[in-house]
Amino acid sequence: MISRAFLLGISLALAATAALAHSPQSKAGGASAAPVFEQALPNVPGKTMTSVLVRYAPGGRSPSHTHSKSASVWAYVLSGSIRSQVNGGPVKVYRAGESWFEEPGAHHQISENASKTKPASLLAVFVADTGDRNLTVYDQEK
Repeated sequence: MISRAFLLGISLALAATAALAHSPQSKAGGASAAPVFEQALPNVPGKTMTSVLVRYAPGGRSPSHTHSKSASVWAYVLSGSIRSQVNGGPVKVYRAGESWFEEPGAHHQISENASKTKPASLLAVFVADTGDRNLTVYDQEK
């Protein structure tokens, strides 16, 4: 049975998705990000799982950013191919069906569509402290 809290969480995520889809920052560089799901983890008190759909236009990119010190991030490529660099490591291209993990506080220097002609998308799943709303901070905001 689906709880009222779960349905409320989905409703809030959908409302936030509509608001975020129209924000200028969500479209910066040919990329958009929209929350899909948020749920407190009952078996891990104080932690919440949040998923975000990131879409890249052909040649699109997200600005360099850092993730919250409370957030572990798992990224799964849904379509196309994504070029990524985290914490000064090697630049890698991930294709649909591939994934990577980012430790809390990771600095994501490169996050972009590897194709200039086809769109790409990924699902980012955050496990972070409940109430942490600054899961991603763009470098120009620091």
